[in-house]
Amino acid sequence: MVSVPREARSYQGASAGVVTRVAASVVDALVVALALAGSYAAWVALLFVLDPRRFRMPDPSLLWSVALFLVYLVLYLTVSWWMAGRTIGDHVWGVRVTSRNGALLGIVRAFVRAVTCALFPVGLLWCAVDRDRRSLHDLVLRTSVVYDWLPHPSSRWGTRSG
Repeated sequence: MVSVPREARSYQGASAGVVTRVAASVVDALVVALALAGSYAAWVALLFVLDPRRFRMPDPSLLWSVALFLVYLVLYLTVSWWMAGRTIGDHVWGVRVTSRNGALLGIVRAFVRAVTCALFPVGLLWCAVDRDRRSLHDLVLRTSVVYDWLPHPSSRWGTRSG
């Protein structure tokens, strides 16, 4: 807690608001977009190496691009929330996703939360009007997004839940 600024220490463990969550989500969307672009570049390079004489730049369809983006997003969110309780965007903005009792999410709950967040991102905005700053995803899945600047979950957040 020494590295956390004195002014921010009182927020440790408090529910994160809509601005912080949207900012973290934007960072995460950029991370996934970069991963998707990297995958496309790798695919193009592989096609070129396999047959350089007849190589033609593949034309990605919008439908496939959106579908792959959603698949990458769900995988990224699931693994991040299950393993660390936070994504890169969450880390940048100092928040962590936990169960209501403060435990790390189990893989099933992390997956279901990732799917609901990817397919219904507007549900995040509910935390702007909710008294406890919970999004629709949090209400349905009994999760919380709290300010947590510590690099590793504290003893309170060190356990897993289903």
